[in-house]
Amino acid sequence: MPSDPGSIIIVGGGTAGWLTAGILAGRLGLPSRRDLSITVVESPGVPILGVGEGTWPTIRQSLQVMGIGEAEFLAVCDATFKQGSQFVGWRQQGAAGEHSYIHPFTPPHRFGEVDLASAWLAAPSTGFDEAVCFQTALCRAGLAPKTRSSPEFEGIGNYAYHFDAGKVAGFLKEHCIARLGVRHLSDDVEGCRMDDDGAIAALLTARHGELAGDFFVDCSGQHGVLIDRVYKVPLVNCRDVLFVDTALAIQVPYPEADSPIASVTLATAQEAGWIWDIGLTTRRGVGYVYSSEYCSDDEARERLDRYVRAISGRALPAEPRRIAINSGYRERFWVANCAAIGVSSGFVEPLEASSIAMIEVSANHLAEHLSFDREVMAIEAARFNRKLDQIWRDAIDFLKLHYVLSDRSEPFWVANRDKRSIPESLRENLRIWQNRPPISGDFPHTSQLFGPASYQYILYGMRHPAPQDAALPGENPHHHLQEVRALTARFGRVLAPNRDWLGQG
Repeated sequence: MPSDPGSIIIVGGGTAGWLTAGILAGRLGLPSRRDLSITVVESPGVPILGVGEGTWPTIRQSLQVMGIGEAEFLAVCDATFKQGSQFVGWRQQGAAGEHSYIHPFTPPHRFGEVDLASAWLAAPSTGFDEAVCFQTALCRAGLAPKTRSSPEFEGIGNYAYHFDAGKVAGFLKEHCIARLGVRHLSDDVEGCRMDDDGAIAALLTARHGELAGDFFVDCSGQHGVLIDRVYKVPLVNCRDVLFVDTALAIQVPYPEADSPIASVTLATAQEAGWIWDIGLTTRRGVGYVYSSEYCSDDEARERLDRYVRAISGRALPAEPRRIAINSGYRERFWVANCAAIGVSSGFVEPLEASSIAMIEVSANHLAEHLSFDREVMAIEAARFNRKLDQIWRDAIDFLKLHYVLSDRSEPFWVANRDKRSIPESLRENLRIWQNRPPISGDFPHTSQLFGPASYQYILYGMRHPAPQDAALPGENPHHHLQEVRALTARFGRVLAPNRDWLGQG
């Protein structure tokens, strides 16, 4: 925690800017400190990207750090519960729903104590996700992860949220200003005044003149106002690994006011990518993520229209918004007295809701390690850069895993299985996992977003070939599989459908 006096200036609002401001203000105790100030400079003419409507369970802790109540958040932001992701049609092409599996947020039963993966591999009757985790059945039934009596931010199953990105940004902005003491300026940053050491001394703004600060955070999205325009830090391009480069997004009303609200982000495979489907209280957020090399915009629009007709009985309600996806991340994330957080630091497809989780990781790291001492700052910057570089590499491996296990025969999917497009680290792990399940020792980095449980869900959800020499652990784990079935039945009796719990029926 910074102990010496200082000012932090965040360039850019939106989800990234206000979530970063809220985490820093909450963790650094801004309301009660006179030696610290946090200012958000937000351009009035920049729209919110609005893709990140799905989150990771860490968002619950972030909201608590900011002093936000769960009930208020759910109501104001049209938020719903997210308990994982469901992948439809990824294994092979054919009728939608022919094959699907879920990556739930709750790890396999007694994960780390009992090797249920090996027990399942020895006799894989039902799906891995259903066999090892009670939450899978809750997701398929559209049930909430908690009872009415559950305390705020606590539940029977692990969970995150789906929300309206525009409403969340506005809600966080109001909360940070009114309750956390964050200062807000509506202005455009036109340049910077640099000091002799190459650090930023002040922002040059259109209406407020010079804004001096000690540390600057670039949350300006794809504009990269500081990290790109000032420090010219290039992107590490990963389009040779992750091929999708475009998204068409649309908001779709429910067919009926009491239509069920899904407990998962639906990800349905298509010829040249996949379609996301996120259920909020009053609408669904739907989008087709695709590779322009294998699919034209017109073809993508037709695919999206076909999907929307299937779920709503109606054509596209409006013209979809086109979003360019420049997959990659910065060579450095922290330079001198400036750190990039959010899309300005990097962006990949929204397959596993990694974007907002990256914001949380970065903001929490700053809250723990930021010093205004320039010598210490340089050391912390180097550590931050190593940490974020590894997190990005690991996340890209995990996203690529979803594609390489597919048997689909369209050119896009065949190209994804080309070994030249698979990072060496992932190729090595896939070879090891032919002999045993993923374990914690395969993931030595403590800050990874996705660990062995997540990899098991994807590997065995896709029915990755079972190790022929898989041996059961010393303790017979089969009664633990029976415990999963008992928990599934028990929780299924006490949990209500999402819409009923949210009071939207």
